[in-house]
Amino acid sequence: MSELQRRAVSDRTLVSVILPLYNESAVLVRLFDAVRDALESTPYRFEAVFVDDGSTDGSAAALDALAERDGRVRVLHLSRNFGQQAAVHAGFVHARGDAVIVMDSDLQDDPAHLIDLIEKWTEGFDVVYAIRAGRKEHALKRAAFFAFYRFLNLVSRTPVPQDAGNFGLVDREVARHIASLADRDRYYPGLRSWVGFRQTGVPVERNPRHDDHPRVAFAGLVRLAKAAVFSSSVLPLSIFYVIAAVSLVIGAGLTTFVLYHKLITGYAIPGWASYVVTASVFGAFNALGVGILGEYVVRIYDQVRGRPLFLVARRVGFEDAPRAGEPH
Repeated sequence: MSELQRRAVSDRTLVSVILPLYNESAVLVRLFDAVRDALESTPYRFEAVFVDDGSTDGSAAALDALAERDGRVRVLHLSRNFGQQAAVHAGFVHARGDAVIVMDSDLQDDPAHLIDLIEKWTEGFDVVYAIRAGRKEHALKRAAFFAFYRFLNLVSRTPVPQDAGNFGLVDREVARHIASLADRDRYYPGLRSWVGFRQTGVPVERNPRHDDHPRVAFAGLVRLAKAAVFSSSVLPLSIFYVIAAVSLVIGAGLTTFVLYHKLITGYAIPGWASYVVTASVFGAFNALGVGILGEYVVRIYDQVRGRPLFLVARRVGFEDAPRAGEPH
């Protein structure tokens, strides 16, 4: 990595904050006020890019009111709920900043830490990710996140920082590269690591949700975890080599057992038990193999089909907005 040089910035420097959300009407004003207060303490201009991912609770009207109140608010209303990763991508496509920050809209990501991310960027880093500490979820969920990040880092072909979620900053050049990636099954922290450049982490305290009701259900977290693993690693396919080796050992053992009693002892060995065991073991292996292949086939199908990751129903505050899917 080349030696860091302090970044040349001025009062014309623009910071974009991407805020994907779903049904967060109760906290939107408080969230924007906190973001505004943090960024107004810096010498830079900023824009808040809210991505309404098909909310049904009045978030759309609240966002329009925010945009009417403050010209630095820009709103993308997606045509339906496409999921957080698609909403993040929509934000990247439309963000115009010299630095682009992604953060959650439920106040778990403290806007006060925006200054820490920007400071590291001005020091010369191209990617600054927040390392989550002191999570406020229940013990089982904390343990699941802890295990997931370490497993992902273990199997990923590109190291992914542990305990680093969406919250973080990327330079405009990095944002352009991320927006141009054609992956359909996206996991933003993995893509952020894959692009490289000069990266560093900043420890941040993870706040509790404002209402203690997560918008992403357990099934959604499982889908996101699968997307992270299958998009970052080919290890699941490599399991077939292990399956083949185990099958060979079991087959050789059973063959030796049968031949020994057939040729040496002459005992009549009832065959049903060995057949049942063998069929069960290899049947389970085949089912596992088909399931793993199916995960990749589905992703190949989605990639080849090439449907857009998101559709924008309405834009507010984007006089010169690009068309959906175009890098900014």
